[in-house]
Amino acid sequence: MLDPSKTQTILFVGIGESDGLSLDKIFLESGWRSHGASNCQQALEFLDQHDVPVVLAESEMSDGNWRRLLKDMASLSVPPKLIVSSRLADHRLWAEVLNLGGYDVLMTPFEPEEVLRVTFAARHHWGCKQVDGRARSAGAGSPESQ
Repeated sequence: MLDPSKTQTILFVGIGESDGLSLDKIFLESGWRSHGASNCQQALEFLDQHDVPVVLAESEMSDGNWRRLLKDMASLSVPPKLIVSSRLADHRLWAEVLNLGGYDVLMTPFEPEEVLRVTFAARHHWGCKQVDGRARSAGAGSPESQ
């Protein structure tokens, strides 16, 4: 179960200034702490140092795209859930994101209720995976599992 007293962190990657300001306002009012990265490299450097459950990335960035970011994040010990944003979000992009392991797609300009719904769901899913992974790790060394 999520602890509502803990501040949640989200990382924005490649998000433009006006969309970033909109997102900052949405998440500030919801008690989340947001951080920004201009590109994939900066995002990975941040993720190497911080445990972040959700990343919201523009579909195209200066040094790659969401596919590269998703692939690179897979090597992290605790990979975050990736939400892709795009002004041209359509069923094809949504299907590709889901099929490759991303969490969801948000169309810009952002609708606050949709952003929060998708982000909270991604955070919850990330938390469930963490609990499930810890349970399997704990069970692997127990006498009952041998």
